[in-house]
Amino acid sequence: MEASIHQIVFFVFAAALLGSAGMVVISRNPVRALLFLVVAFVCSAVLWMLLQAEFLSLLLIFVYVGAVMTLFLFVVMMLNIDLAVIKEGFVRYLPFGLLVMAFLVGMMLLVLSGDQFGLGSVLADTHDASYSNVAVLGKELFTDYLYEFEIAGLILLVAMVAAISLAFYGRRSGTKAQKVSEQLEANKASGLRVVKMNSEAR
Repeated sequence: MEASIHQIVFFVFAAALLGSAGMVVISRNPVRALLFLVVAFVCSAVLWMLLQAEFLSLLLIFVYVGAVMTLFLFVVMMLNIDLAVIKEGFVRYLPFGLLVMAFLVGMMLLVLSGDQFGLGSVLADTHDASYSNVAVLGKELFTDYLYEFEIAGLILLVAMVAAISLAFYGRRSGTKAQKVSEQLEANKASGLRVVKMNSEAR
């Protein structure tokens, strides 16, 4: 049986995704690791596009690759990371790392086995032109997963408030701060002062 163009694209980008994800882990340079993570996100977006999840695919490109990963990349590039300090505990944590790696490899072999992940189920069922991924996703979120969606929004709100409260230390003495009430009460009489000076003789 000849492979279709969809299967070829799937296998190419799936292999690129696995390779870039592996390079994220084993890369010694943090900047290169982030660049490989960007490649992994792009490959994941292509795979989601093959599943006709266009909204999630474009969301992954615009939000994660276009905003979050760019921010991470600039932050890592501005940080002065001492690689010698990172390598100090390598030998001490090597047995634990090997144990975790063996567990992950075992789980991958179990998932990628023929019973769980056969070649016949590489691609999902195709939909017609009237199929809308956004409509289906919105219907699922606001009907079957309404409580989970609200709980996720509440958790994000709590995290945002916690981040603001941790970063705000209050107004310090001797520093300038914006006072909205004083700005609203400002007028011409309080903001303009005419100073009369005697002319100097030349």
